[in-house]
Amino acid sequence: MEVFEEKFKDAMKSSVPLLDKITTYIVKRKGKQIRPMFVFLSAQISGEINDSTHRAAALIELLHTATLVHDDVVDDSNERRGFFSVNALWKNKIAVLIGDFLLSKGLLLSLDNNDFHLLKIVSTAVREMSEGELLQIEKARRLDISEEIYFDIITKKTATLIAACCAAGTASVTNDEKAINLARDFGTLTGIAFQIKDDLFDFGTDDNIGKPTGIDIKEKKMTLPLIYALNNSTWLEKRKIINIVKNHNEESEEVKKVIDFVIAKGGISYANKIMHQYKDQALAVLKQLPENDARNSLERLLIYAIERKK
Repeated sequence: MEVFEEKFKDAMKSSVPLLDKITTYIVKRKGKQIRPMFVFLSAQISGEINDSTHRAAALIELLHTATLVHDDVVDDSNERRGFFSVNALWKNKIAVLIGDFLLSKGLLLSLDNNDFHLLKIVSTAVREMSEGELLQIEKARRLDISEEIYFDIITKKTATLIAACCAAGTASVTNDEKAINLARDFGTLTGIAFQIKDDLFDFGTDDNIGKPTGIDIKEKKMTLPLIYALNNSTWLEKRKIINIVKNHNEESEEVKKVIDFVIAKGGISYANKIMHQYKDQALAVLKQLPENDARNSLERLLIYAIERKK
């Protein structure tokens, strides 16, 4: 990871002072960097980490960071991981251009090194992420989404990038299609479990999570606990809750009613059960890959993803 951080900084460098200043700001405020870990551990299961693996991790981070910068513009968000977002400090026009710059750097990093197989994996993920976001926006207007549509959205929005990490990491060390597909399947299942965990944070019912936030409710996002609760309520209850989410999502007391409703209807325990089912499926897929220290670490990383406190 230390070597990767240096390579990632180099990958973001520019001869334009303003660009360099902003990319340095972004690098200093990076998150947990779980995605590069998925790349490196997946690679180590099937081979030895090499320059191509480092480029795969950098490519993932460049394109992922670009989507985050663009997301903050779309959402008019002034904060990212507790710091000012790029658009808050440098305004929307510059933020959009920074996102475009990062996308192009990722594309060129692959093309300059003939990593076409890696570029295909990651570009497909970015396309699916965009489709997932648009599907969510479309469905948020009606607030009538089924579990099937919910899983379609989170598979595209969240799971596809984790899947790309695992597939790209594996593809950087082997041409074995079976191993690459198994790694991709593991990443997809892990990503779904990861997103359900995020859904649960919003309700704060787990001892490890703390106070409920209701952020998803305020943003009119239909999460698994809420979908389950609505599907197991009377027509009148459903109408009342959807009205709050649509028209009173900024009122704390009203949001609390939604949270209490979801808890009472068993939405939390249901989402927890489904999350663990996906975790178990992911572990079953992982066990089909060679057993070694990297596989054991990837198993622990999956367990961390669903037991994390934030």
